[in-house]
Amino acid sequence: MGEILDLVEARLRTALGEPDARADVTFIGTDRIEVLRFIDGDVVRYATLGMSGQPMADPTSPLADPVKGPRAELILSVRVGLADTDQVLRPLAVLAASPQVEGLIVTPGASLDLGQELWPGAPFSSVLVAEPGGLVEDLELDAPMDPVRFLPLLPMTHNEAAWKRVRGAQELQERWLAQGTDLRDPLRASVPLD
Repeated sequence: MGEILDLVEARLRTALGEPDARADVTFIGTDRIEVLRFIDGDVVRYATLGMSGQPMADPTSPLADPVKGPRAELILSVRVGLADTDQVLRPLAVLAASPQVEGLIVTPGASLDLGQELWPGAPFSSVLVAEPGGLVEDLELDAPMDPVRFLPLLPMTHNEAAWKRVRGAQELQERWLAQGTDLRDPLRASVPLD
């Protein structure tokens, strides 16, 4: 596991630069999850490190394969200085630990709900998992291991999350695009929904 996480951290550094801060969180019965912070101009990116150490397993399977299965890390990008977004470290670690704790397989199009705000005063308590590959390329691992995918997280308001459950991730993303929504604004209001 340590070797995989070293490769993951190297990929993050290559794509995002040197982290200016890091924190780690350990939950009982899970591996340690770190959250690295990268500053890029007026955007801060938070990336998990530790989720990909073990493959995500199908919760209906009686035995988890220790080698095969999807692997991922999470990335959240927000504008600097508009909110106390550094308080997102623990919530991000909770989301990254969810495959180990709840047996979830985190994939693009999925919603992850914390049941609490992402940071103090945030209008978001859930995120939409977006398609990987834009910011950080997948990290290929030796066969038979699956590659590590770096999944962007898009914060959703309560109304957006409810609308997404009914209409689907694609329609919500199209609505954001049509409205010119700044998904990195940590204080943004909900997109107008019909």
